[in-house]
Amino acid sequence: MNPLRILLVTETYPPEINGVAMTTQRLVEGLRTRGHWVGLVRPRQRRDRVEADTWTVPGLPIPYYPGLRLGLPVGWRLGRLMETQRLDLVHVATEGPLGWAALWAARSRGLPVTSGYHTHFDQYSGHYGLGWLMPWVTGWLDALHRRCQATLVPTLELAATLGARGIPNVQAVGRGVDTRLFHPGRRDPALRGHWGLAEDGLACLYVGRLAREKNLEVVERAFAAIAARDPLARMVWVGDGPSLPRLRAAHPDHIFAGPRVGFDLAAHYASADLFLFGSLSETWGNVLTEALASGLGVVTYRRAAAEILIREGENGITVAAGDAPAFVSAAVALASDTESRQRLGRAASRSMREHGWEAIVERFEAVLREVSDVGS
Repeated sequence: MNPLRILLVTETYPPEINGVAMTTQRLVEGLRTRGHWVGLVRPRQRRDRVEADTWTVPGLPIPYYPGLRLGLPVGWRLGRLMETQRLDLVHVATEGPLGWAALWAARSRGLPVTSGYHTHFDQYSGHYGLGWLMPWVTGWLDALHRRCQATLVPTLELAATLGARGIPNVQAVGRGVDTRLFHPGRRDPALRGHWGLAEDGLACLYVGRLAREKNLEVVERAFAAIAARDPLARMVWVGDGPSLPRLRAAHPDHIFAGPRVGFDLAAHYASADLFLFGSLSETWGNVLTEALASGLGVVTYRRAAAEILIREGENGITVAAGDAPAFVSAAVALASDTESRQRLGRAASRSMREHGWEAIVERFEAVLREVSDVGS
């Protein structure tokens, strides 16, 4: 089969640190490895290094997301780019002004368009006192996806939800995890010593954006209950966000490691013992798969990636979504049972070996090729 020529438009991309940026990079690199030409359009970044086949556009800061930018809707530039690159299709990864401009530019030139649904932005508004915006944001998101030939999502559950909202041809392609990077062998005694832990000490970990929509309060409650039984336990937070000042003030004894990437991030995962993840706003949850691959005992809510990947009591612990008392109880129980925690961690790491990115990229490619063939 002939390779595809794909223009991928996104509001976020590494070195920005978030799940959408990481997932988009994995898809771009995977498609290129499989022989396809992928052009990338994104907003300009600080200290930018523009790689080959990448075009940048001006952007504006996103409220509550310092370091990220909304791309301006430069439709005329996108249209000119589409006309010169002999494209088979356009993939819109994010639903901001840049994504909308790419959609209209592609449709006006008869190019097929696919999209990705990564984030419940409509749900985020309620966490910032803007709940009245939720219907408007939902309408904005759905209107874009309804105009695409296919929308790609991580789970069958989300595919059904969006299909019920009138979005056509929603395809679940899943998400992968880099098991060569994230695995128990990255455990670092020196890092644990830096955290003030003995070899048999308990390190609880959260990785992700430090923000209201991540339901951090349940993690705080869980660790407080753990520390009441084990005063030598340590709580490690990896990430940044608008809730960091509040967390620092409320918990001066916790460890705030800031954003971490690559081998450094992998060492932080593997050097912990218990992963506490209470978010209810994820469409997937890449950090959960990274924690499982790193061999941690995991306590989380039974939804998104956890509902698919965790076999209850075999490779992790889940509780009903939103049941905070059950979350705290499960965290305390697992923190107190070293043997069970280690058994779950070993099984978790093994269970992630079959969830590499190669199969995800292959499914992603199949949807793009199908759309391209229909549009040609």
